[in-house]
Amino acid sequence: MGQKEDGSVLISGEVTELIIGGAIEVHRALGPGLLESAYEACLARELSMRNLSVRRQVPLPVFYKGEEVECGYRIDMMINDQVIVELKCVDEIAPVHTAQLLTYLRLSSKRVGLLINFHASVLKDAIVRRAL
Repeated sequence: MGQKEDGSVLISGEVTELIIGGAIEVHRALGPGLLESAYEACLARELSMRNLSVRRQVPLPVFYKGEEVECGYRIDMMINDQVIVELKCVDEIAPVHTAQLLTYLRLSSKRVGLLINFHASVLKDAIVRRAL
């Protein structure tokens, strides 16, 4: 987990602020129009530079009747083992994208997630935060 200079652990609200700031920085530098994978790589670098722990393409198992079933789900980014970040490059965020984030939160037992659409001309208008 990321820590403040005094050694205390960052809470999810502080982490989401750092993630959003990092995403805005990446969007400012690159603009819209690239593939999701490019934004993911650049955002991972930016967040690492902000002393956050970043894991990319994290496998998300599904359990059915007590057995793990491999379905191929992957979380785009897990930050500080607290916040799920799902990235999109679409004309607009659809209800199915928000439903995907909520499902990932539920399946992973995480409480906070961000959905970030890098295709938007103004990124701050294309960020959805959800909490369970």
